[in-house]
Amino acid sequence: NNKIEAYNLPQGVISHMYRDIAAHNIGTITHVGLKTFADPRNGGGKLNDVTKEDLVKIVNIEGQERLLYKGFPINVVFLRASYCDEYGNCTVHREIGPLDVTAMAQACKNSGGRVIVQVEKIVQGGSLDPKLVAIPGIYVDSIVVGSIEDNEQCLGMPYDGSLTGEFRIPVDAIPPIPLDAKKIIARRAAMELPQDAIVNLGTGAPEKIANVAAEEGISDKMTLTVEAGSIAGVPMGGTQFGAAANSMAIIPHNVQFDFYQGGGLDVAFLGLAETAPNGDLNVSKFGTRLAGAGGFIDITQNAKKVVYCGTFTAKGLKTACEDGKLVIVQEGAKKKFVNQVEHITFSGDYANKVHQPVLYITERAVFELRPEGVTLVEIAPGIDLQTQVLDQMEFMPKIADDLKLMDERIFREELMGLANG
Repeated sequence: NNKIEAYNLPQGVISHMYRDIAAHNIGTITHVGLKTFADPRNGGGKLNDVTKEDLVKIVNIEGQERLLYKGFPINVVFLRASYCDEYGNCTVHREIGPLDVTAMAQACKNSGGRVIVQVEKIVQGGSLDPKLVAIPGIYVDSIVVGSIEDNEQCLGMPYDGSLTGEFRIPVDAIPPIPLDAKKIIARRAAMELPQDAIVNLGTGAPEKIANVAAEEGISDKMTLTVEAGSIAGVPMGGTQFGAAANSMAIIPHNVQFDFYQGGGLDVAFLGLAETAPNGDLNVSKFGTRLAGAGGFIDITQNAKKVVYCGTFTAKGLKTACEDGKLVIVQEGAKKKFVNQVEHITFSGDYANKVHQPVLYITERAVFELRPEGVTLVEIAPGIDLQTQVLDQMEFMPKIADDLKLMDERIFREELMGLANG
């Protein structure tokens, strides 16, 4: 409604900005966000007309184009911690991870701002393990002791020690999921897993890849990571998204993004929403509905390979599988492959420039990003190319000369045998 100024910047960039604000650096200089909506040539992260100030600037360093995200003072920060001692030292040992609490507190304190921390309880001074203290008392101005409801580990969820490393839970009995459109997509996506892959899974259809990997007995082929800081383990969904059960390590948010932005991920599986002919993707803004980018830009722009996973159409799609073939019972009312995306959360042009492999996997077709644009490379058995693929797109994709059928094992109830290669 243009009542307040508002920006949306890449989550990993924001996590690094806290450190630069704390150190009074001029800003955060990075390639992350180039050619996306965070690029000043595409709006600079501004979300409405009343937002005028440019927070992002294009700079040239050593002959390379980069974005400068300008630092700004933080006046107040509200943080969540676990226990606090009488000197204000706070631990986060009962949270899903340390996230950015240290950097945020430093940034606010060094900006002359006020650091307010909510905790479960206050304990005797000096009784906390100093290695567990994530917010030293010298950064803290105010402590608020919350009620039991205020201190739920995740919204609407009781404390779960498997998310903090306190204990491990058995996960061998992950139940099989029904053979619906999302499982079809996850099965095809699982075929893109290289041996010993370091992986990030997004929400939605990508979450099901972990289920498929467990069913097929190939969970050991990959190490799942979550942007919030967990490495290995089982990522959680819903209000527990960001947490993982049975992690091998939980590192700070900004440190995880150091790894991601430097290309540490072998493959990232993210959700598929609006997609344009040149491979641009929008998952962040749809009219007046703002989802925000989260870590999507940091992850997708830097993974060695990106696989987008989602249904071909939205709003009402119903599918069935019959004898190794896909049947569209009811078509979705909304097309996802459109002439132009509203918000560039992922830039196909940038991906082509850096020669990044990109796939778009749906329940009925698989597309590949090539220099000439989005190219149809596979189609599901039982699907009519014209009426059920091309007619359901706003643009005509390139079609590979060697257009293949998707593996029919994907569309049968029994296991695919991925563990056998």
